[in-house]
Amino acid sequence: MSDAVSTSPQAATESADVIVVGAGPGGSTMAAYLAQAGLDVLLLEKTRFPREKVCGDGLTPRAVKEIDALGIPTPESEGWIRNKGLRLVGRGMRLQVDWPDEGAFPAYGLVRTRQDFDGILAQHAIAQGARLLQGVNVTAPVVENGRVAGVEAKLLGEDGRATGEKATYRAPLVVACDGNSSRLALAVGREKREDRPMGVAVRAYYTSPRTHDDYLESWLELPSTNERGEKILLPGYGWIFGVGDGTSNVGLGILNTSKAFGKTDYREVMRRWVATMPPEWTFGDATMVGDIRGAALPMGFNRTPHYADGLMLVGDSGGMVNPFNGEGIAYAMEAARLGSSVVADAFGAAKNGGDVARERILATYPDVMKQALGGYFTLGRHFATMIGNPQIMKLAVTYGLPREDLMKIIVKVMANLADPGGKSATDRLYTVLTRLAPNA
Repeated sequence: MSDAVSTSPQAATESADVIVVGAGPGGSTMAAYLAQAGLDVLLLEKTRFPREKVCGDGLTPRAVKEIDALGIPTPESEGWIRNKGLRLVGRGMRLQVDWPDEGAFPAYGLVRTRQDFDGILAQHAIAQGARLLQGVNVTAPVVENGRVAGVEAKLLGEDGRATGEKATYRAPLVVACDGNSSRLALAVGREKREDRPMGVAVRAYYTSPRTHDDYLESWLELPSTNERGEKILLPGYGWIFGVGDGTSNVGLGILNTSKAFGKTDYREVMRRWVATMPPEWTFGDATMVGDIRGAALPMGFNRTPHYADGLMLVGDSGGMVNPFNGEGIAYAMEAARLGSSVVADAFGAAKNGGDVARERILATYPDVMKQALGGYFTLGRHFATMIGNPQIMKLAVTYGLPREDLMKIIVKVMANLADPGGKSATDRLYTVLTRLAPNA
């Protein structure tokens, strides 16, 4: 990202209508929509683009729908790798399930490395009028009269080191898109909820002839051992996603609903798993590009409330990762789209009704998110708890995978691709279950 389209931070006090902290998918999407709505948006990013993030790099049709809604083109000629569906591997079987082609979502997914993807979204936000400041390490909220009224930050140089300079940024609304650890949320007392699942993911890139695979591949068996040395299946899955640049993204995600969580060396599990793969795929230490890297996956709304007292949470900061499959990008972008609509309405109301009118509308955001995803995430939490039992995980793989029609339904539900207004049996069942499930 060139300096011509972003601004270098200065040690000063600066103000805006809205401050967005973190230029990941949620933050850049929020900034783009708010700038389109005519608001003055300051987008603050600790690092500098291009920068890497731990992720599988796979974008389901739900994420593609959000990218399309932003108006970002995704031609294959510009490095966007399309995929047809999901290939499931387990119990010696391989089953390919195409993405549903029923109109509610695109019938294809995409792969794009986060090193490219996040920069593209940030560029788009700038093109809409957002002001991006890179090298801004937000350290704390500015709190006045019990409300968040801005942020304090340390400024970082091109080398990522602190320059010794500090800055203050002020706005009547701060949107925290600052990830799982969310310094801002913690500073105002919004701790993680222990009644929500948490995951961990590790991944690495390997040079491989599988780089142009047109299916996302998911391995449903991740063997490990328990404290007695007995072999067990971990609740999670491994993935192989062709990146199209000569490499494949290989990784695995594990849920904390297993007794083995926190007691397992996940990098070692990945090494052992990779070692079982055919040698012609060339996955090994000699072809690894970089290191095996890990990240936490905060799931099922594990930090709430999503809005209060001038601070809104979007994406990982609010635990908006799908408990069924560990997907976070689509939900961060969806929350940003829904949240930006609330924010735009709130600032519009403030023109006549002042701060009270703005606050009344901003306070609706938690209910907006509950209505959109609460019931589905509740079902996902129950699913995560269930497959934490190794025996249930084994039965699910053994008896589910051979049934293609069943697996098509499962893929549709786990990727959240059911159409709430659809007429298929799966769509109707999805609608009933998500409405019955508590959306807390």
